[in-house]
Amino acid sequence: MSKKYDFQYIVIGSGPAGITVATTLAKGKKGVALVEGRFFGGSNLNTRDVPYTAALDFAHTYAKVSSSPEFANQDFSVNLPAVIARTQKATAATVNSEKALCEASSVVYLSGYANFLDAHAIAVNDKKITSAHFILATGSHLNTQDITGIDTVPFLNPETAIKVRRLPRVIAVIGAGSTGCEIASFFAELGSKVVLLEAANRILPQEDTEVSTTITDYFAHQLGINVLANCKVVAIGQDATSKYIIFRYGTVEKMVRVEEIALATGSLPNTDSGLENAKVKYKDTGIIVNKLFETSAKHIYAIGDCIGGESSTERAYQQGLTLATNIIKKGKNPVNYCGTTRFTNTPLQIATVDANEQSLKKQGRKYKKSVINLKETTAGQIDGLEYGFIKLLANKNRYIIGATIVAPHAGLLAEEIALAIRHHHTAVELASTPHLINSYNQAIKLAARNLVIKKKSPK
Repeated sequence: MSKKYDFQYIVIGSGPAGITVATTLAKGKKGVALVEGRFFGGSNLNTRDVPYTAALDFAHTYAKVSSSPEFANQDFSVNLPAVIARTQKATAATVNSEKALCEASSVVYLSGYANFLDAHAIAVNDKKITSAHFILATGSHLNTQDITGIDTVPFLNPETAIKVRRLPRVIAVIGAGSTGCEIASFFAELGSKVVLLEAANRILPQEDTEVSTTITDYFAHQLGINVLANCKVVAIGQDATSKYIIFRYGTVEKMVRVEEIALATGSLPNTDSGLENAKVKYKDTGIIVNKLFETSAKHIYAIGDCIGGESSTERAYQQGLTLATNIIKKGKNPVNYCGTTRFTNTPLQIATVDANEQSLKKQGRKYKKSVINLKETTAGQIDGLEYGFIKLLANKNRYIIGATIVAPHAGLLAEEIALAIRHHHTAVELASTPHLINSYNQAIKLAARNLVIKKKSPK
């Protein structure tokens, strides 16, 4: 390594994008430092994926057991401090595992916020550190714009919502994307009365319409969640009686009173690291990069949530791996998202693998589809399931190009389809693969078979 700089590469941000690119570069014999201003592992390990998986797993289990007829005469209570301890234990274990991976890869870890001094130097804890190259993986933060009262009324955010030590009687969740729906279901399953507000005309607007309809019905009839779409929240407030939310429904302004408010209003890229000093261009939507993740300063790259677009741990990982591989092998390969799954961990899980109908229509792509309602399957009848479906999408040559799954264990069901899409398998190959008869996987086989069968033209 040249003595001109302290490191060959400095990675700023230790989330999935940052850790992946740092450890991969280090294994490629590059001199790498990883800088983190808050906590090692970023939001993925500390505030989002890992603790949410642990907390939501408990909530799903509690709701299933406490509502089961076999336990009708049993008295159950929720020990929230114990739930928090469980999430903390899971977080600590994963953080320690990732730290060990970095240490084994000889990545130098620097704790502190980084701020660019010039194109090749940053300040960390008042210490100047130089590098030939930088990789920005600074993540994002909660978007609280356009809501009056946000600075004066205490509220929960995606980080703190699952860490409450006392269950609120009534809680409003603002924002019904993936995170908002998870927060709403968490509190509803534990016994809170929940109001879920969404500015779009339906919840989960990224997903197909059937997903929104199914989850809205499930929330209302199974969890008692009051779903209010087409609601633009304009202000939150608090008086001697309670907290309250003022929202606009069409042309009418309304108010709802609650004990607690949780914001799940999306995110904005983190761009406050002195990028101007490094001549790195950015917009409100994120740091500007080309398909190889190069910024306006060619020795500086950016990946993950800080470049905007769809927020996803899996996409961030792919970006980090692709960038590091290109650097090591001097390649120019764009990132391949083929087979990537978008996942929402509600009680009835949602997994969208690669494309859905909404995205295909937007792109003008033709497709065939097959939908299997889970209540018609053996597994659905065994479980008494009234909701859920598996939808497969294929092109004219019957290659699988996408899927939407609303089902128990949707995340696991998605893996088979992701493999099929990634490796260009056809509906014929999927349909001819043996599946367990009494599992929800059988619905995948049935959906694939329907794509294979040619419908007879009416006489």
